[in-house]
Amino acid sequence: MTDTDERDPTALDATPTAPSTSAPSTSAPATSAPAEPALTEPASAELAPTEPVPAEPEPAVPVSERLRRLLYLAAPSLVFLAVRLLGLLSLAWLASAHRTRVLTKLTVWDGQWLLGIASGGYAGVPDGLTDAFGNRTPVTALAFFPGYPGVVAAVRFLAGTPLIIAGLAVSLVAGLVMAHGLARLGEIVPGGSRNAGLLLVALVAAAPMGIVWSMTYSEGLFCACAVWALVHVLSRNWLAAGCCTALAGLVRPTGAALLLAVGLTLLAAAAKEPRDWRVWAGGLVAPLGLVGYLGYVGWRTGSPMGWFTLQRDGWNSRFDLGAATVSFTRDTLAGGRSVLEVVTVAVLAGSIVLLLVCIARGVPTPLVVFAAGVMVMDLGSNGLMNSKARLLLPAVTLFVPVAMALAKRQRSTALAVLAGVAVASAWFGGYALTGWSYAI
Repeated sequence: MTDTDERDPTALDATPTAPSTSAPSTSAPATSAPAEPALTEPASAELAPTEPVPAEPEPAVPVSERLRRLLYLAAPSLVFLAVRLLGLLSLAWLASAHRTRVLTKLTVWDGQWLLGIASGGYAGVPDGLTDAFGNRTPVTALAFFPGYPGVVAAVRFLAGTPLIIAGLAVSLVAGLVMAHGLARLGEIVPGGSRNAGLLLVALVAAAPMGIVWSMTYSEGLFCACAVWALVHVLSRNWLAAGCCTALAGLVRPTGAALLLAVGLTLLAAAAKEPRDWRVWAGGLVAPLGLVGYLGYVGWRTGSPMGWFTLQRDGWNSRFDLGAATVSFTRDTLAGGRSVLEVVTVAVLAGSIVLLLVCIARGVPTPLVVFAAGVMVMDLGSNGLMNSKARLLLPAVTLFVPVAMALAKRQRSTALAVLAGVAVASAWFGGYALTGWSYAI
């Protein structure tokens, strides 16, 4: 008999023992009282599924709040469209007074060249288009950069729209993209704000030659790329800044000014962060557009300076350190030959003042360098003096200190200034296309 068999069975009731893990005995089991159950929850309670607690539904956003958010997002577009609508109404009034069509005026001069390239490529430009001297060679059309015509051709192909409509649509969308970039730029500059950004949009839309934003010209597409390149520079998004700079370089030669501003900033960033691959990638991408197209024209013409030769021979445009601009200014102020020429001189002088204000107010260096580069390319070159005001359009960063100053004034004061500027721009743009008989 085992030791367990010799124990008093009643001892098991007082002191329960843990079950043995050894093999069971072959002898008959001892009779004992059942062990008292442990004070634990049954397994079935632990495994019982718990019913999911229904999530509280999110409170519905009021319609008024949705509209407020929508207006906030669309504000740059609405401001730009409002100013440009005023300009188009003025043009329609003046076009009616001069018995001409609005669409005809929105596609004149360089617009015809750009649409011609979009329609048939560089080899298929209509025969009636010539340079400023009435000449035409197989490479004359190469004086115009391919970015804008390429986008217009793509939109025409994809949407199946008429050529003029495609061109105007590209200009419109580019203007809206530029407007949102300007609004963002006005927010992120030191001391900037949302109001400053919207005021900057209004000022740029109402620039003296703001009518060009609504024409089949390439300024709008270029500035859309340039403004976002500067936004990315200030935000230290180096690769995005380089890509936008490369795209701008395919649209206008003014891409050289943007490349200078972005390039210098990237060099400074590389000196501080030499291991950041994004800085180097942005620097490698940035010049591809401008340098690539100039190289292509050089290959087509058989001369590394081919594009500059086309500008000189076809449009008498060359860099002369500003001698022609000084002569034009002197003759205009002495003779007062036309409203457009007097206003052009005022615009050139105003740009110099605004550049000095930008420097004095501490506008970020990339913005100042870009504006200065545009001004040097415009004021420092010969060519059509009547186009000087238009060629200054890309220098949109000159308006940054003005927008920031207006943002600190009472709303009524800012609105009054903007209204006056918009009306003046609307009239002058319409006059330049209808009352002025030459290219702008």
